[in-house]
Amino acid sequence: MKCGFNYLTPINHSHNNMNTKSNSSNRRDFLQTTSRMALGATGLIALAGLDTAAAGPVPVQDNPNVFGLREGYTPMVSNLVSMMDWMRGVVLGSVRGLSTSELDFLLDKEANSIGAMLMHLAATERFYQLNSMDGRRWGNWPSEDRRRFSVASGLGDNARAKIKGNPLSYYMDTLKEVREETLVRLKNLDDDWLLRTDPNFAWGPTNNYCKWFHVVEHESNHNGQIKLIKSRIS
Repeated sequence: MKCGFNYLTPINHSHNNMNTKSNSSNRRDFLQTTSRMALGATGLIALAGLDTAAAGPVPVQDNPNVFGLREGYTPMVSNLVSMMDWMRGVVLGSVRGLSTSELDFLLDKEANSIGAMLMHLAATERFYQLNSMDGRRWGNWPSEDRRRFSVASGLGDNARAKIKGNPLSYYMDTLKEVREETLVRLKNLDDDWLLRTDPNFAWGPTNNYCKWFHVVEHESNHNGQIKLIKSRIS
């Protein structure tokens, strides 16, 4: 995302020695001001150790298109919640009004249905809750979660056979239930947790921010597939 402010604005060095102290002060004020502008946009002023009173309050946002502080969340977690909310809105817009037959439609014998992909998104988020918030090793899920989400997590033949015949409300309710749990849990976690690294994750050392960014980009990936399938439904 580009910012319109020019951080390379030249500073005039032509003053005489009597103004050296003033120039240094001006440069210091300039650097502090630009730092506050950059960090304030992401809600990280306090983390950077700057004077928050001088910088002014960072407002809590309720506009999904304005990323930043969210009520009840720490600054960096707020940014994560902003991304999650925005991407979820896109997915919900893509599937609005789809019938059961459209949700079950398969492009070919190897394809996944839209309904199965929606359950897959819910399953992925649930498993990342268990892994990052409960400290469970990946795959070591409670029996109820394995029963409910493993088919959707794996997709493929099993999902094609078992995830069908459901109205849109079935998938919407599942996504909402899982997301509400995520949001409640995130209110009890902080930026230190978000940056905490799991040295034994499947990809190698991975922090919780990366894990949950994957949850967001994963929805973006499947949203593209959903839009392709919609374009092929006759």
